[in-house]
Amino acid sequence: MRFALLIYESPEAFTARNGDGSDNYTGAWREYHKALVESGIYVAGDPLEVPETGTTVRRKDGKRHVQDGPFADTKEQLGGFIIMELPSLDAALDWAARCPAAATGAVEVRPLAPESKRRITG
Repeated sequence: MRFALLIYESPEAFTARNGDGSDNYTGAWREYHKALVESGIYVAGDPLEVPETGTTVRRKDGKRHVQDGPFADTKEQLGGFIIMELPSLDAALDWAARCPAAATGAVEVRPLAPESKRRITG
């Protein structure tokens, strides 16, 4: 099964990205990424730019409405994602708990939906 880890980070975590990489948070991410890759479960993933660079689009009454910045007005914002191939939800939850963001933000675990993709792409 494939799972997505949706990583929600605090403003401080986003700020740490601009440092020289010697802080504890970045070091923890380096170790976590290495463990994911070495375990053979890592499929893909990337950090996202800061929330302020996002643009939210909605369509209402047939018209496009654009809002600069993130839609959610919360402390933690979506900071990145990881796609993993694992045998079970329990295994995905174990990896999510090891994620550095779990200590200061949140990590949502969600199964991918390949059947829905097949219905869409035909």
